[in-house]
Amino acid sequence: MTFASARTESDAGIIERSWFDADAFALIFDRHAATVHRFLARRVGSELADDLTGQTMLVAFDKRRRFDVSHPSALPWLYGIATHLISRHRRTEARRLRALARTGPAPHEENHDDVVSDRVSAAAQPLGQAIARLSAPERDVLLLVAWEHLSYDEVALALDIPIGTVRSRLHRARTKMRAALPMEDNDE
Repeated sequence: MTFASARTESDAGIIERSWFDADAFALIFDRHAATVHRFLARRVGSELADDLTGQTMLVAFDKRRRFDVSHPSALPWLYGIATHLISRHRRTEARRLRALARTGPAPHEENHDDVVSDRVSAAAQPLGQAIARLSAPERDVLLLVAWEHLSYDEVALALDIPIGTVRSRLHRARTKMRAALPMEDNDE
């Protein structure tokens, strides 16, 4: 296979080819490992994301024959695997979000950058608290939509749940977030 054809081949085609040529799966790693790592780092921190990215790819490789080749992209499937691995580390994630919620802006001299930094830090505290209060399933759906920009269909595929469940969890999560976060006036 040429480099050009490997770049245009769908993930489904690569995974199907990897059933007989295990080395072909390296293309899936090359295409998606950085994206999966970024998602994981936002959820559980960079150090744990390194481990979980490797575990995600290992699980995907081991279960590649279960991948539904009617889906051209493997990314929602990989997000699903990563999300399931995160559930094993949910306590760590909840502790990290509670810590984020407790932190406040550090005192320092005022300049424009400091004012912006203070506003971001001040927003992080209630945001972290609100995210930490969501149920794990609501948090999973919200973060896949908000951080990874997945469609409802892709979230349903990633989490192996019906699309109606995605919609209801996202609605509940957004409602809880709106109630928990103060609205800011921008009259300045």
